[in-house]
Amino acid sequence: MENIFAKAEEMADNVKEYVNTRIESAKLSIAEKTSKLVANVMAAIMLAAIIFLFFLFAGIALSLVLGEWLDNTWAGFLLVAALYLLVGIIIWTGREKLIRLPIMNALIKQFLSDDEED
Repeated sequence: MENIFAKAEEMADNVKEYVNTRIESAKLSIAEKTSKLVANVMAAIMLAAIIFLFFLFAGIALSLVLGEWLDNTWAGFLLVAALYLLVGIIIWTGREKLIRLPIMNALIKQFLSDDEED
């Protein structure tokens, strides 16, 4: 009878150890995926800032060129502003397909990816 209790106690210890190992593994997996996500978000923010600066300076340059071509500086800036407004309206109307879905798919893919891919 003592042998049965000893085996049951040993089995309970093994189950506890297994559960603790699984919990630690889950914590590490979550920490790894979260750190990858944060790194990707930071990279995306930096890229967005660079793209923003590019469009800012390109817009100023285009405005000055158009203003010189039209002999009216403010008209060049007005035309570029109208172009930016048109692009903004197009992006706003297609925001579901252009922005929301790709971001959601990328996040889901990253969280559901296997650790073996790395």
